[in-house]
Amino acid sequence: MDDTEYGRFVDWDKLDSTVLSSSPKELSCSEFNELKQLARQGYWAKSHTLRAKVYQKLIMDIPCRTVTPDAHVYQDIVGKIVSKRALGSLPLPEFVDDRQVPSYCLNTEGIVSVRKILLCIANQFPDISFCPALPSVVALLLHYSPDEAECFEKVCRILACNDQSKRLIDQTFLAFESSCMTFGDLVNKYCQGAHKLLVAVSEDVLEVYSDWQRWLFGELPLTYIARVFDVFLVEGYKVLYRVALALLKFFHKVRGKQPLESDNIKRDIRTFIKDIAKSVTPEKLLEKAFAIRLFSRKEIQLLQMANEKALQQKGITVKHKRASSPIRQNVHLAVHAENFKSEIVSVKEMRDIWSWIPERFALCQPQLLYTNLEHGSSLNRFYMHCEGHEPTLLLIRTTAGEVCGAFLSTDWSERKRSGNTLSFFGTGECFVFRLQPEVERYEWVVIKHPELARVAGTEAASNASSFPSDSKSSSDPSDRLSPFLATRHFNLPSKTASMFMAGSIDCIIIGGGDGQALYLDADMNYGRTSHCNTFNNLPLCSETFQISTVEMWGFKDIMSS
Repeated sequence: MDDTEYGRFVDWDKLDSTVLSSSPKELSCSEFNELKQLARQGYWAKSHTLRAKVYQKLIMDIPCRTVTPDAHVYQDIVGKIVSKRALGSLPLPEFVDDRQVPSYCLNTEGIVSVRKILLCIANQFPDISFCPALPSVVALLLHYSPDEAECFEKVCRILACNDQSKRLIDQTFLAFESSCMTFGDLVNKYCQGAHKLLVAVSEDVLEVYSDWQRWLFGELPLTYIARVFDVFLVEGYKVLYRVALALLKFFHKVRGKQPLESDNIKRDIRTFIKDIAKSVTPEKLLEKAFAIRLFSRKEIQLLQMANEKALQQKGITVKHKRASSPIRQNVHLAVHAENFKSEIVSVKEMRDIWSWIPERFALCQPQLLYTNLEHGSSLNRFYMHCEGHEPTLLLIRTTAGEVCGAFLSTDWSERKRSGNTLSFFGTGECFVFRLQPEVERYEWVVIKHPELARVAGTEAASNASSFPSDSKSSSDPSDRLSPFLATRHFNLPSKTASMFMAGSIDCIIIGGGDGQALYLDADMNYGRTSHCNTFNNLPLCSETFQISTVEMWGFKDIMSS
């Protein structure tokens, strides 16, 4: 193809022939909703020249800091920065995580130019400390730039975006790690089939999820990442979460029933994504991505904030260096076998439970707070040992050998706020589960059916099996707090709190996960489960059961100790 304006760095023999249209249509619309639809439909994906023009328009419309390096700056500094270095062996900036730069369909000149541009960006953005996606972004945009200087300017505008509501690329270790934690939380909720597979084959599933940005900016072929980038420039960061979730869903669908190719699940996922053209088209990938019901951008931002706060509290804000090479600090931890002992679950079972909880809590290790075998079977003793700890994990073994439990996001001392009235508290992060005879997790029913939520989080329970059922929420769903988050993090009114757990001197009630509610009596000898708003799920355990062993576990912060 003769494309003198946008073809300087492209190896046309490698480029998909479907994007070689020489007579592109013009893009005349500017309204967001129309742009969004055109991007999702691939309107400019069939024309290399049109895509280049659209990228230029979209990126120039990004609101940026007053002083943002442009093409003229590049022309002034490039010679000073790279003139004395061998072009074939230009080093990468430290913030790119030492990974291989994808070449996509660049020619030899383009591959060298990527490194030159990266070095100039490092010179102009000293505040960037960790940005492993950047080489891929530079390589991608170079395909659609007439020269190095314009590509440099495009990337600088993306990095210098100052619109607080439009997050683009992670530029610090804290932002990167919290986005990995946020992705893990989303997988936990929206890809349960894939999640179960990964839990079964990986000792530390959280570490697998930390690879999610590499799937997009590293393993996806150019035809696919370009389609993703089309939508990303219009809609923002949430698109990346959607596509990564879709990739995991397809991986599970294609590979879930096949033996894995290696003992390294991270490598298997990367291989699948690298060869994705064998099983999934770009159109099918985007269709799957936008078919996933996700939270609003505001709610994902709140989730990101909560994860960042958890990392900051544990002192995890920068990557650590060893010798002269940068090495990521491993913040994802599995349950340590040598320090764990339970009369109810094995280390493997506890690791499975650990993979279900929000990632910011998975940074901790389990700490036994209460067991009826040691502390006696009474609610008063139970409260005495568990108050002051948040979150907690309840485990129960029945005399019939059934094992069930619950993850509880809120301190049991909250029950005192309503005096002697049995009232619900807690957040949508809570869930109940069973391990024996089969493994099943039951999410908070309002996550899937928000119309069942009550506005007030402190209404009295009319009887031991009461649970939020048919009341309508008066709040707009788009403004609803993400069910992953605790209201106390953001000083929000109590009406946004969930109703999941309740306790008094006579009993405790935990429930709501897809209709599953758990009731324990005052002496913690007997319990029962009820089915309110059930949606065709298996029962938690026997309708009425006798308790053999009860344990309550806290979360010990070992990162900051």
